[in-house]
Amino acid sequence: MAQAQGLGRRYIKAFFKGFFVAVPVTVTFLDRVACVARVEGASMQPSLNPGGREASDVVLLNHWSIRNYDVQRGDIVSLVCLVSSCVSWTS
Repeated sequence: MAQAQGLGRRYIKAFFKGFFVAVPVTVTFLDRVACVARVEGASMQPSLNPGGREASDVVLLNHWSIRNYDVQRGDIVSLVCLVSSCVSWTS
């Protein structure tokens, strides 16, 4: 019985060690390198969402290129509004 409790504590300790390492690494990666986003609506047709309102495409947003100012003509740029007073455009 004591051996099972020690084994359980070891697993819990290992889980929390992994958790407290994995979460900051994941957040840093998503903030600095790349993240996945979903494009919905007709605003990017015909390049994205050729199916119309019902369809949505998944894209990889490359944060690394933006931080290094490596944006070229023809690239699609995603903007995020961080202020609560931003206007949302819908059609």
